[in-house]
Amino acid sequence: MTDLATKPGASDEESPDDAVDGGDAELDHSSGAASEDGGPEDDTAHTADDPAADGASATTEVIEPDATIPHEDARAVAAADASTESAAGPPADAALYAWAPTEPARRRRRTPLWIGLAAGVALVGLVASSLVLIAPGTSVAGVGVGGLTQGGAAGALQQRLDDTTIVLAGDGGDAVVTGADLGASVDARALAEDAFAEHPMWNPTQWFPASIDAPVHIDPATADAALRKAAPGLYADPVDASLAYDAATAKYVTTAAKPGQGIDVDAVRAALQNAYDSGKTRVTFTPAVSPIAPTTTTETAAATAKSLNNILGTAGFYVGEERTVPVDRATVASWLTVTHQPDGTFTTTADKAAIQKLVETLPKAINRDVVNATVITNSAGRVLRQVTAGVAGRTLGDTRSIAADYAAQLARGKGVYVLPVTVNAFTTTSLARRIEVNISQQHAYLFENGRVVYSYPISSGLPGHDTNLGHFHIYSKVKSQNMGNPDLTKAPNYYTKNVPNISYFDGDEALHGAWWHHNFGHRMSHGCVNMPLDAAALVYTWAPIGTEVWVHL
Repeated sequence: MTDLATKPGASDEESPDDAVDGGDAELDHSSGAASEDGGPEDDTAHTADDPAADGASATTEVIEPDATIPHEDARAVAAADASTESAAGPPADAALYAWAPTEPARRRRRTPLWIGLAAGVALVGLVASSLVLIAPGTSVAGVGVGGLTQGGAAGALQQRLDDTTIVLAGDGGDAVVTGADLGASVDARALAEDAFAEHPMWNPTQWFPASIDAPVHIDPATADAALRKAAPGLYADPVDASLAYDAATAKYVTTAAKPGQGIDVDAVRAALQNAYDSGKTRVTFTPAVSPIAPTTTTETAAATAKSLNNILGTAGFYVGEERTVPVDRATVASWLTVTHQPDGTFTTTADKAAIQKLVETLPKAINRDVVNATVITNSAGRVLRQVTAGVAGRTLGDTRSIAADYAAQLARGKGVYVLPVTVNAFTTTSLARRIEVNISQQHAYLFENGRVVYSYPISSGLPGHDTNLGHFHIYSKVKSQNMGNPDLTKAPNYYTKNVPNISYFDGDEALHGAWWHHNFGHRMSHGCVNMPLDAAALVYTWAPIGTEVWVHL
């Protein structure tokens, strides 16, 4: 009879534990005994009556069950085979025990290998992540960034600031603004980069460092707008200084600025900084009201008015230093437009078209011919009198760009415009004049530039009243005068009324006209030089004070 000792349905792919099905016996190959649930089994596979049990050598027959038969069906087949053999009897050669063959060697369990590989991968990942993560315990301004990448840390820093809420305590009810409302920011990217650079996860000595400071910045304009909206009752707008042209005084006048008031933005920033540093996300802050300076100050307006009034006082078209064509203040003011700029300053523009109308009249006002000068000098060349004033000639140049150029110049604050003019200089004619009185000839000669231009008979002093000889200069002139003494009993014992055209040259001696006689060419006077009326009139106008008079024999 053949006994099947192998486990039906077991395959090489199953693990030893999976081969046990319910109460199936597991074979102990070392002892050859079968056990179920750990209990001992009889060493005999079937019965003691087996002929081979007495020690006859047994031939072991291995019967492989059909791998496709289930465990329960395998048992049934084995039982049927056993019944058949019992009925037919043992084979003729001998009854053999069919021992179960030794099970194939179990496959080595690879679970530790897979666990080791997974652990290795995790370790590699941990090492790799430590190269990009910030050390545990690292914080920036109270915001924990340990275990984060630089990008994650930067986002966390800014998000915490955006979400920080400041409650503005006040009598009218608390107003609320956030860091985002105030335009608050930190240099999150740089802070995160610095945190990683100084405290990387891969360096355990840098774990749990002291917190890193993070300066908070706010945008003043954004913060001011948010605070005004949140607490409008704490604000009063400032009044800018202004200026305008006053026709009554013909000058620019100013109106002073007035300061306003509002929440101190710097104090709000400090409160936000304190909250951020301490890790608080909501703080109550009692705002302090501080002055708000006007955009345009009184000083700015006054300085602009001063510049504009200087333009009004100097405006005109110049030839050299001469303001040849002045422009009145009201006209200049009508050319100017003063604009108040958002930054608090003033800008000035000028009307080019209006200026052009005046430019068109300039040639007539500027162009002129040359007038040469004539002067009277003494023999040394010293000018005694200017007969004709010299006037330089002028010709105005190209006027096409004057209006545009002057408009641009006025906008820059300069009222003096120097015209493009060609100047033609005048010449000066000098007339060196002197007078000679020849006592011997009883004649007077008038010299001009060394040449006698007039000569007249004269009457000099009588003997005892001789005219003084020498070089003299005319020092005074009188158009008409009474000479002598009305009391003829007293010196000079003569009295003559209405002596005309008197030119004094030596004390009381003079050249003058004599209407009381016509005896010229002979001595007749008390010392003066008598001349015909027309000659005396000519000398009076021809010879200025300072003209040389030489009296000689």
